[in-house]
Amino acid sequence: MANNWGIPDLGFGIGLRTVHFPHILAKSPPVDWFEILSENFLDTGGRPAYVLDQVAERYPVVMHGVSLSVGSTDPIDFDYLRKLKALACRTRARWISDHLCWTGVSGVNTHDLLPMPYTDESLRHAAERVRVIMDYLERPVFLENPSTYLEFSESTWSEWDFLAELTERSGCGLLLDVNNVYVSAFNHGYDAFEYVDRIPEDRVVQIHLAGHTHKGTHILDTHSDHVVDAVWALYRRASQRLGNISTLLEWDEDIPSFDIVHAEALKARGFRAAPQNEVTRATRIHAA
Repeated sequence: MANNWGIPDLGFGIGLRTVHFPHILAKSPPVDWFEILSENFLDTGGRPAYVLDQVAERYPVVMHGVSLSVGSTDPIDFDYLRKLKALACRTRARWISDHLCWTGVSGVNTHDLLPMPYTDESLRHAAERVRVIMDYLERPVFLENPSTYLEFSESTWSEWDFLAELTERSGCGLLLDVNNVYVSAFNHGYDAFEYVDRIPEDRVVQIHLAGHTHKGTHILDTHSDHVVDAVWALYRRASQRLGNISTLLEWDEDIPSFDIVHAEALKARGFRAAPQNEVTRATRIHAA
């Protein structure tokens, strides 16, 4: 299924993390692409900036941020957008993503991805902010479904329907985090497969995979371990429905060696949908 922007599948990427800088510079490993955390490079010079420039010369780069705060009632931070736009130009970023959330109020950044109520009012508010943000950046923005640990009693939309409608009203796209789907589904008691099945097919340009921490009564989205089997099953379902989409493995705590992280990302190959020519060939063989 093609997305609205004709963005191609980049393959299997990993996050660019400081602990792996020496390995990447020395070995130029065969990674399809890297995702950077935008805020780590907005006001940074020296070695991080040097490494980023080297990586951007060798690999496709995608930007992923945590400060657009599309659900906040604070004014849009155009100084932040200016820096974001400049970084995208510097790295020739293929796209920019962030989260469906808010991160603070009254000028205070909580440095957390806070959940939104899914109501008609918040939908109108978020859609207008996203349109303004994309107009300023002069490119589409792709929003990620968050991991959440509480729900608002006043919500009148499911999260998946809210996201689908937000894409229609704002023109944004989606970053589908299947680990977040699993985490939130467990925490709130809904069907993770229904979530994946209801996401609009033509709006997804990227998928996130990650590990988490299961606390028994709830799950924390920690990005600190291998991807669990249930999340791989969701990824297979998403690939069967959406086709092959740029897939990123997140590992942000207790980060192991580069080779371990890369190998985890490459496991996704075994769960993807078969290319169309292979599907056609298999169908013909079966029919014969």
